[in-house]
Amino acid sequence: MNSRIENLSEQLKKNNLDSALVTSKANFYYVSNYYTDPHERVIAVYVSNNLDPIMVVPKMEAEDAKAAGWSGAIISYYDHEDPWQLLLDYLNKNDKVPQSIGLEHDHITLERFEAIKRILPNTAIFDAKEILADLRVVKNKKEYTLLKQAAALADFGIETGVMAIAEGVTELELIAKIEYELKKQGVQEMSFNTMALAGAKTASPHGTPSTIGVKPGDLVLFDLGVIFEGYCSDITRTVAFKSITDEQKTIYETVLEAELRAINASVPKTAVGQIDFTARDIIGKAGYGEYFTHRIGHGLGIETHEYPSMHSNNELALKPGMCYTIEPGIYVPNIGGVRIEDMIFMTDKGAEVMTAYPKELQIID
Repeated sequence: MNSRIENLSEQLKKNNLDSALVTSKANFYYVSNYYTDPHERVIAVYVSNNLDPIMVVPKMEAEDAKAAGWSGAIISYYDHEDPWQLLLDYLNKNDKVPQSIGLEHDHITLERFEAIKRILPNTAIFDAKEILADLRVVKNKKEYTLLKQAAALADFGIETGVMAIAEGVTELELIAKIEYELKKQGVQEMSFNTMALAGAKTASPHGTPSTIGVKPGDLVLFDLGVIFEGYCSDITRTVAFKSITDEQKTIYETVLEAELRAINASVPKTAVGQIDFTARDIIGKAGYGEYFTHRIGHGLGIETHEYPSMHSNNELALKPGMCYTIEPGIYVPNIGGVRIEDMIFMTDKGAEVMTAYPKELQIID
């Protein structure tokens, strides 16, 4: 049994629970070390205090799971078979049907929930989301190293994008250049859809890139990340092309000050909400409060957006080993938007900024 499954088992015991069924792609990887995209198929790790761990995977993936280091029992199934019935058969064979089982309520579909209720009609079901989130929120040394390498590749992606800016080049062409160069570096997958926005479109925090070409006077915003050995990075930088207006410059300097203040406020035991408040206070006093329309950041690790949510009402205390983003932004319609985002790793002494691409205002000629 690996240490992560042991930790999950201990948390189940502390909560007087029998078992948990881990089904999301991220948590499945976390407890099994097997990274896979199941598409529509069921993957799961069954963890119980009464039975050794069991992996459920499609038949075609069983050998890959073993190669990734899984040494426990495997229930593998063909596409015409019912994996839930196979799991029940295994539990009945070992006379270990659980009295309670934890599911990831934020992940499991209604169809699968009903299937589990069907095979375990007398088993109490609870939400194991918080238990799993608490296990993942503090990263170990290996995870730190993987996140650091993912951050370096994100820096490279931003550098590639900035160097590719030229009059007439489209947002989609910028993305193509970034992802092509990252593929050459060995990156197999981006952690989310790469964003490159120009001009007035930068005022949309989640704008959709298109064939719009960059023109002089545009702000250009890049938001990207990669997956490196199962761990994600996330960075945003905004630059100006040829020139910048006084108001755009003020917006940029305000966002940069907000981000730097929020980073400086990131010390152990500080409430997550205080980080959001610190940045929001700077932006509000500059007169742009209504244009900062999202939280200050989010947890980062196996998933791009994971626990904790870095919003103003979150009283969770920061602690060493946490990884998250700080990403204030100001988005003014018809003027443009600026977002500056870094990956932060909390140490005993404070925040380590993992992403390193320069943040000072750049006007690209």
